[in-house]
Amino acid sequence: MTVLEAIILIAGMTAVTYIPRAIPAVLIDKMKFGDKIEKFLKLIPYTAMSALIFPGVFFTDPDKPVIGIAGAAVAAVLAWLKCPIIVCVLAAIGTDFLLYLFF
Repeated sequence: MTVLEAIILIAGMTAVTYIPRAIPAVLIDKMKFGDKIEKFLKLIPYTAMSALIFPGVFFTDPDKPVIGIAGAAVAAVLAWLKCPIIVCVLAAIGTDFLLYLFF
């Protein structure tokens, strides 16, 4: 494979990956959804956060699993209160950090 072929291959893979992700971001403002769909779409970030973070909760520190569970509990309560995701994540990190300092 020549350098030119590799560049064309990388550019093609970039386009194939980027276009399906960019189209919804560009068109989402022009689309109108029902109330139930809007609510569903607003809950997706919280669902994704929990699916990505939850498996690591129990493996934070094998000697002190309570620390990970406490951080997850703080994030869950804040998510239930519909706080922004960054607030949930930073509060969970802060909780874990403080528990590591004092226990």
